[in-house]
Amino acid sequence: MDQREQDDVRTAVREQYGAIARGEAKSCCGTNCCDASAKLGYADDELAGVPEGANMGLGCGNPGAIAALRAGEVVLDLGAGGGFDCFLAARQVGSSGRVIGVDMTADMVRKARANAATLGTRNVEFRLGEIEHLPVVDVSIDVILSNCVINLSPDKEAVFREAFRVLKPAGRLAISDVVALSPVPAELATQLSAYTGCIAGAVEVDALRSVLESVGFADVTVEVDAKSASFIRDWLPGSNAERYIAAATIRAVRPEGKACCGTACCAPEATA
Repeated sequence: MDQREQDDVRTAVREQYGAIARGEAKSCCGTNCCDASAKLGYADDELAGVPEGANMGLGCGNPGAIAALRAGEVVLDLGAGGGFDCFLAARQVGSSGRVIGVDMTADMVRKARANAATLGTRNVEFRLGEIEHLPVVDVSIDVILSNCVINLSPDKEAVFREAFRVLKPAGRLAISDVVALSPVPAELATQLSAYTGCIAGAVEVDALRSVLESVGFADVTVEVDAKSASFIRDWLPGSNAERYIAAATIRAVRPEGKACCGTACCAPEATA
């Protein structure tokens, strides 16, 4: 994908998710986001404990359930949307911890900040930025979460390089996303609606694992959810997307002592 094509994808994604934030378009899960999120593994108390509008039904899993978050940790959410996963993470890390949500869509960031004000959450902040160019300093994050967002990036290697850069040694990735079970047909792969619908941007498991390992991650695991076809078939009706993609949980660790980008990125005093 050349630079012009990457720019076209980013523009389409920003426009689509901006429209969702403004209430001008539906998320891919339909109208009842709580029902959809319950199917993805969120508990009733998690769904009930966030402001109305924070849960927009845009995920394909529950990254917090695999993150094993601990009190005092600093968490970064890539593609924070309305802030749903950030608010859940904030409960787990407590007042001594901190959560940063990054989203490329200004309307989403405004919505997330309004939700934080409604909830009165003081250990969460939201920043405008692209996940390929994170507005976060080096070696400052304990755990990175993301929920069905990295597939939307036209440059996934850049995303994972940035993730590696900002993680502390022994920092963890805990991601829910979609992966390709087989090559996505050309007629889908070239549709912007299939890209913004979390279909065309999925990569195959081996390729995903290779990218993560190439930028320095260790202990990489990708676990495919065979049951995810039940909700993926609704994302782009008539596309048969469930034949080609599936939800997956993706875990990886930045090894201790692993250099990434020179001396600055390994400064122990860096803060987010």
